[in-house]
Amino acid sequence: MKKILFIFTGGTISMKKDEKSNSSIPVMDGEDILRLTPGLENIADMHFLNFGMMPGPHMTPEKMWELSCLISSKLEQGGYDGVVVTHGTDSMEETAFLVDLTYQGTKPVIFVGSMKNSSEPGWDGPSNLIDALCTAVSGEAYNRGVMVVMNKEIHLASQVTKTNTNTLDSFKSKDFGPIGFVDENKVHFYYSYNKREYIPAGRIDSKVDLIKCGCGMDDRLLKFCVDSGTHGIVVEGMGRGNIPPNMVPGIEYALDNNIPVVLVSRCFMGRVMDNYGYAGAGHELTQKGVILGNNLPGQKARIKLMIALSATKDTIEIKSIFEQNYY
Repeated sequence: MKKILFIFTGGTISMKKDEKSNSSIPVMDGEDILRLTPGLENIADMHFLNFGMMPGPHMTPEKMWELSCLISSKLEQGGYDGVVVTHGTDSMEETAFLVDLTYQGTKPVIFVGSMKNSSEPGWDGPSNLIDALCTAVSGEAYNRGVMVVMNKEIHLASQVTKTNTNTLDSFKSKDFGPIGFVDENKVHFYYSYNKREYIPAGRIDSKVDLIKCGCGMDDRLLKFCVDSGTHGIVVEGMGRGNIPPNMVPGIEYALDNNIPVVLVSRCFMGRVMDNYGYAGAGHELTQKGVILGNNLPGQKARIKLMIALSATKDTIEIKSIFEQNYY
């Protein structure tokens, strides 16, 4: 049997309903969750490690970096064949993406969580956990990078995002859907996808801000970010990557202060382009030095800029990192 390490970080999968407050709180550690998931021992030789009991919004880039280093270390030195990480769904896509960008190995790393807590009827934690373990032991899961397994579907960390606040099928992949599925403990991959990106970084630079555009916005937030010491800014623009014209002076202010600015779209599907030429449009912004963020959503572009800044402060090199088409 393959030797698999479970790393428990918390999230809804670790929660129960508190009768006093009538709300969900984290109360279960890894051993508790495994005890409530029968049949795992028939799939793999399991080991577990309690990293934390954090709700998704409590995760930080520094904790993500610590987790990534732990995963790499355990897979390189611990003799494990794969890792399954339980995580809060609110920030799962960000942590999984950070690990994907900083993990250079070939062994499977699977993120999993639940949309319901253990006090709710139809708790999806055990089912998702079994599917994640089945994926981790699959021979076809090697060399695919970090994956997220939820609701019987297997997604690439680079593509997946949470799309609904409470439904079991909340996790979707942006451009080409899931890469596989789990059925009766058997893992099926639709196709082989080998594009992976690795950014060599020795730390995490978390001083990166994210600003979402809305009609009529001006440059106040952009200037505030620069004046308060940001190291990078991600702007979630409209459509193909266009912003209100009154925001442009703030973009210029950031670039004049050698702050890299990455432009993505607030649209769920598609990628940014510089094919519009009016004031505030993508063509004008790229001419000024703005970096296009491909098809990444704002939260993932922010994670990638943190890692890029940790590897280099050279804007040209950062631009090259973002322009490589890995997704």
